Amino acid sequence: MQNKTLVVIGGGAAGFFCAINAARINKGLRVILIEKSTKLLSKVKVSGGGRCNVTHACYSIADLIKYYPRGGSFLKKTFHQFYTEDTIKWFSEREVKLKTEADGRMFPESNSSQTIIDCLLNEASKFAVEILMNAEVKKIEPISPSSSSESNFNILLNNGKVIQTNYVCVACGGFPKEAHFDWLKSLGHSIENPVPSLFTFNMPKNNITELMGISVPVVSIKIAGNKLEQSGPLLITHWGLSGPAILKLSAWGARDFSKTNYEFIAIVNWVPDFNENTLREEMQQLRFKIAAQKICNRNPFGLPGRLWEYFLKECEIDQEIRWSDLPVKNQNKLAKVLTGQAFQIKGKTTFKEEFVTAGGINLSEIDANTMQSKLVKGLFFAGEIIDVDGVTGGFNFQNAWTTGFIAAKSLGIDLVL
Repeated sequence: MQNKTLVVIGGGAAGFFCAINAARINKGLRVILIEKSTKLLSKVKVSGGGRCNVTHACYSIADLIKYYPRGGSFLKKTFHQFYTEDTIKWFSEREVKLKTEADGRMFPESNSSQTIIDCLLNEASKFAVEILMNAEVKKIEPISPSSSSESNFNILLNNGKVIQTNYVCVACGGFPKEAHFDWLKSLGHSIENPVPSLFTFNMPKNNITELMGISVPVVSIKIAGNKLEQSGPLLITHWGLSGPAILKLSAWGARDFSKTNYEFIAIVNWVPDFNENTLREEMQQLRFKIAAQKICNRNPFGLPGRLWEYFLKECEIDQEIRWSDLPVKNQNKLAKVLTGQAFQIKGKTTFKEEFVTAGGINLSEIDANTMQSKLVKGLFFAGEIIDVDGVTGGFNFQNAWTTGFIAAKSLGIDLVL
């Protein structure tokens, strides 16, 4: 590996992990990391509310791939080389301990993303990774084997500088990615159209947004005219609906929602243990069990008080009425609203901490065992630039660590394309 050079394009999680591991594993390899902005590891910084959701405590590869709306079968091959346990071990060996929260998300024990950033920067310094900031790639030119050059690629930057290199790992991602794709298409690669994933639902002028800040531990939500359905916590915001249930739904429906220009009907079951019929039956029992209690004071479904009052108002129920006196008509309307309230969604809002792109380099053109292009020898990919994306919870970072590591250790292997 003497006198060889690797250029990594992208200063995010995947790019850094590829660069530092390539320099560590391949002694004598010169590694240059190029970042077009003024910030390194920006998504690592803000992830998980500034704590960095490093990975997810899922130790079965068969289960792990189920959290990826796109690319699961591809990742099944990559995870056999590096997955959750390897991520935990890698950081632990560098004195960064991870902790697991109740929902499976894993964070550094320090509760600070700076711990992860410092670890990666320290490794880059330790293994002499050269970092170029404010350097945007404009073109990758393969060098003809018949030329006198010992390099395989010319990397053309926006400032006119040209870097010659033996290997390239493209690890830039995030929506929109179209700017990257022109110079990747020129190398013969095809692109799955990039669309945003992990976003919240906008409901302009819907009166439920007056309850912004209220969360419900578990709801079930589905999309009218579509088989998409998810459950989990839901948060009411000043613009609409958010929370894990919404983010999971947005990930699985990323392409469908894009086609409708983000206008569709979302149907929320606020009490997912019931359907409309079983809830009517339950309410009939409540009329006897808590007959004398005022309906406003006795919320039997564990819903937040202000949200319960909102439902009573929506169903034109007098809050002073007792359960025994609840008219059947209003009772049935309440059962219908609680188990299937329909919302007109018009637009989305990017979930800043977790924004992810669905789309990228077509997976059929990448060798999952090496992350090397099947079309251009010496060209590797890692992270979000490939057509892989996961739901919220640490899964996208795990893809970054895995693909970055595989690309790093695959350098120098003479592959037959």
